Amino acid sequence: MSAKTESVQVADGTFDMQVWHPASGSGPGLLLIQEIWGVGPYIRAVAERLAGMGYVVGAPDLFWRLQPGWEGAHDEAGLQESMALASRFDRDLGTADLAAALDSLAALPEVTGGAGALGFCLGGTMGYLLAARARPATLVSYYGSGVPDMLDLLDSIECPVQFQFGGDDPYIPGEGVRRLAEAVAGRPGMELHVQEDGGHAFHNHVAPMFYRPEAAARAWRQTEEFLARTLPVA
Repeated sequence: MSAKTESVQVADGTFDMQVWHPASGSGPGLLLIQEIWGVGPYIRAVAERLAGMGYVVGAPDLFWRLQPGWEGAHDEAGLQESMALASRFDRDLGTADLAAALDSLAALPEVTGGAGALGFCLGGTMGYLLAARARPATLVSYYGSGVPDMLDLLDSIECPVQFQFGGDDPYIPGEGVRRLAEAVAGRPGMELHVQEDGGHAFHNHVAPMFYRPEAAARAWRQTEEFLARTLPVA
């Protein structure tokens, strides 16, 4: 697979979006939305995995207005620094940036069959906001802490959605996930999975403090099956 950097133009500037191509050279697009650690080694590893599945993957730099190219260390100090940076992040501007990035990704000549989105942590929340605004082909949202408090947006989302949460997540109250599950129940194309043995960021293999291998493997199988149904690779 190959990788390159694209520039995405918005009203107040330009930001980078790293793009990975599958071995075939073309395929459906997937906008990969970063955690608070930025487009670092974990996001790049996920991008390579998705490209290996046949997708053209774009990972935009959400923090470009605050600290372009931010890559937080996956330790306690890096967590605190990344959380401080995320506390200054403007969700409205970020959603507009993602909409522009999705359009930019979908317009690439190598993207065929539509463009969806997949986000982790901060990216899980931002993907949800994006889906309510910009109509991606599909969405996978991993442990988006803001999602349970924005249930009113569900009616604005028209694409298939898979939500993934950990049952042992200290950052996202279980009651909020239960309310989301009730709101999602019966909505065509929407599904919610709780990995009871997963905490927050349980899929992040670069962060030993969070990674739960069994929960991560189970959730990823569900994600692969969901993407195969909702954004199939030809």
